[in-house]
Amino acid sequence: MALVETMTCRERVMAALNGQPVDRTPCANPTNVATVELMDMMDAPFPAACRDPELAARLASTGHTELGFDSIMPYFTIIQESSALGCDMQWEEKDNWPTVRMANPIWKGPDDIRIPEGFLDHPDNVTIVKAIEILRREFPDVAVIGKTMGPWTLAYHVFAVDKFLLMSIDDPERTMECLHKLKEISVLFGQAQIAAGADALTFPDHATGDLVSSEYYRRFLQDIHREMVERLDVPLILHICGRTLDRMPYIADTGMAAFHFDSKNDPQEAMDAVEGKIVLVGNVNNPETLYARGPEEVRAEVVRCLEAGVQMIAPECAIPLSTKLENLIEIPRAVKEWHEARA
Repeated sequence: MALVETMTCRERVMAALNGQPVDRTPCANPTNVATVELMDMMDAPFPAACRDPELAARLASTGHTELGFDSIMPYFTIIQESSALGCDMQWEEKDNWPTVRMANPIWKGPDDIRIPEGFLDHPDNVTIVKAIEILRREFPDVAVIGKTMGPWTLAYHVFAVDKFLLMSIDDPERTMECLHKLKEISVLFGQAQIAAGADALTFPDHATGDLVSSEYYRRFLQDIHREMVERLDVPLILHICGRTLDRMPYIADTGMAAFHFDSKNDPQEAMDAVEGKIVLVGNVNNPETLYARGPEEVRAEVVRCLEAGVQMIAPECAIPLSTKLENLIEIPRAVKEWHEARA
């Protein structure tokens, strides 16, 4: 039986994020689904598409127009704020991600942290805000998702990963002072995107199990994430890469609308861990399935998520830039066909 869709893409995504009934499970892209092939198709290559609002909007729109996702995400990287703060940047070419050169951290401790005058007017931040404005006008019925980095992620960029993690061991109070100052950057940039028309915000804060313990998450970030829910007035989609099953019960108690989780976590085990307290988004594998395999394997992972009850289907993180379009197109196709088989 053909699937009858009764909701717009935007209505579907927002209903799912708010824990409400949907006509079918939405396909979302909380991080990035842009590829080199799409860059070429739209004449919007990296790094220019990360630094020009028109190009960012043009490339981001393909997540819906070419791939069939229910959402659009114009913030492709995790470094726009860091560039505006003055971090040493490496912008790369179209087949590589822009990065922060962490060998040259800009700050050493909490006393150094400051939000530069004109932070929101920096071109790399303006790119995101203006792109959201463009997409909101052009795609009123598609969910537009923004992104603002959490303080833990920002700390990696401004202090360097190794130095910040050593600080967290040697001086937890100083670490907390840093996080509380950095969270103001998260709020400022998030509020600007909400004002521009973002329906929801991805909130990457990379306290992954590959680097820190679940106790670290509870101790350093849980209360800050609760505060972000109060201060950013749209649904927040927390994103943390890597193994996170051990901290999912803490994450589920933050009040965040959703958690975007990695393929290192089994979908059913993740659903069991959060006990219905938070929406899960994920978690199709990137480096093996989407990049190196084919539609059949993609479909199998999508079905595994659907059968576990995952409420929004997405790649686990920003996809490899050389990912084949047929594999990405298979995600919404598999979702629709799974629902059709049960209609």
